[in-house]
Amino acid sequence: MAVLAENRKLKFEYEILETFEAGIELLGFEVKSLRQKGVNLAATYVLITEKAEAFWIGAKILPYQPNNIYVEYNPQRDRKLLLKKKEINYLLGKTQEKSLTLMPFMLYTKRGFIKMELALVRGKKKHDKRESIKKREVDRKIKSEMKSRG
Repeated sequence: MAVLAENRKLKFEYEILETFEAGIELLGFEVKSLRQKGVNLAATYVLITEKAEAFWIGAKILPYQPNNIYVEYNPQRDRKLLLKKKEINYLLGKTQEKSLTLMPFMLYTKRGFIKMELALVRGKKKHDKRESIKKREVDRKIKSEMKSRG
């Protein structure tokens, strides 16, 4: 499993409640482009429509060969996510709850296919972020002391 892109700020900004794996409907040259350059997941989100379809919104995938694409290509088009109907209905119910959002967490390859790990998240408050920073600093100190002794 090769990681193509990861939203590292997600763990700091949000509390991750659950994760899901989804396939993505892509064009051939978009797959090549993702494997080559990647994409920024920080400015993207996932939207579930009333028709029980999931879409990846805001992703800008530049063409693999800019001079060799068809004219109507839109690099910021909405891309359909491939999930089971049961998962989509579950996520639709969860995202309609107060303060729960569905965000892309990681983009990776699995057996030749590009997959996305989605995270059902709740925004952290300022004091929660401070606690995360304190915990991270304590973990760093412990690791550095273990290395100096060992």
